[in-house]
Amino acid sequence: MSELLRIENLHVSVGEKELLHGLDLTVRAGEVHVIMGVNGAGKSTLLHAIMGNPAYTVTEGRIWFEGQDITELSTDKRARLGLFLSFQAPISVAGISMENFIRTAKTAVSGQQQRLFPFKRLLKARLQDLAMDPSYAERYLNDGFSGGERKKSEILQMRILDPKLAMLDETDSGLDVDAVRIVSKNISDFHNETNAVILITHLNQILKFIRPDHVHILIGGRIVKEGGPELVDEVEANGFDAYRSLAGEA
Repeated sequence: MSELLRIENLHVSVGEKELLHGLDLTVRAGEVHVIMGVNGAGKSTLLHAIMGNPAYTVTEGRIWFEGQDITELSTDKRARLGLFLSFQAPISVAGISMENFIRTAKTAVSGQQQRLFPFKRLLKARLQDLAMDPSYAERYLNDGFSGGERKKSEILQMRILDPKLAMLDETDSGLDVDAVRIVSKNISDFHNETNAVILITHLNQILKFIRPDHVHILIGGRIVKEGGPELVDEVEANGFDAYRSLAGEA
């Protein structure tokens, strides 16, 4: 499988505080990676740094995507290369309908103008896949949406934008069991041998439906242990306390 993402010795700071301390990570096409850890471990920081959020400063190390050094690239250019990040807490955007937002985004990342009626058919189909009423297309983006609807909205964007690397930050948080099943199926339907998924999960609900290839335990800004799906069961049984000493924490 071809290499999509490679991170070497990544150090990331916000202001004067360093949050990531020398991470290494390789993601290949066809893989699902899961990043687990306690609150404040640096999981979201890692995804925002990969996506190029300017609030997060890379002070050392490099990020490559499909062999290209993207460490200094802006967020919009990374999106055009095929990176996608779903937010842990999606914001609402009043005045812009979901349809117009996603159609504009699709045009931007693909470089091709989206024809109106074919796009409407695609959007309607993807809304149905997520058990969302077609009327959501005309509503302002996430405005008045419940927490679960906002998470579905993020997955809807992923399905239509069809990125090469989808990074999903606690997508299962705030979802009931039925919604987790629906979202998981859409992630599985999206995933294939040419793309990859990085999942951050705190509650592990989504891992009942999606089997990861690689699991990384992130504590104190460092990846302290890596393995396969068995690590999920280990964490469920023992929690994260056993890994704190590996990160130099008491």
